Amino acid sequence: MIVNYTELHKGASVEAITCSVIAALGGLLLLAGLWTPAAGAIVVITELLITFSHANDPWVSLMLAGLGSALVLLGPGVWSVDARLYGWKRIEIRRSDK
Repeated sequence: MIVNYTELHKGASVEAITCSVIAALGGLLLLAGLWTPAAGAIVVITELLITFSHANDPWVSLMLAGLGSALVLLGPGVWSVDARLYGWKRIEIRRSDK
């Protein structure tokens, strides 16, 4: 295998680093349960951008985008910071005994 040393010393591009940092910050917000819909949307957008703009394996980024979209649709959990700040929304379905 021939190694091109100029490619090794060049490093990652600024766009790749920026997308990865934004996705990591969105992931940290999701992990903390803070601003869940906005953080999930940020993760989805950046991971799809990483998927379509870089030449690496796209499956990990697609999986993370899918998880981010699921969290956007499901919302924060009962132990999240969002639930503590804004209250946890529950939909209770009542039986009608007619």
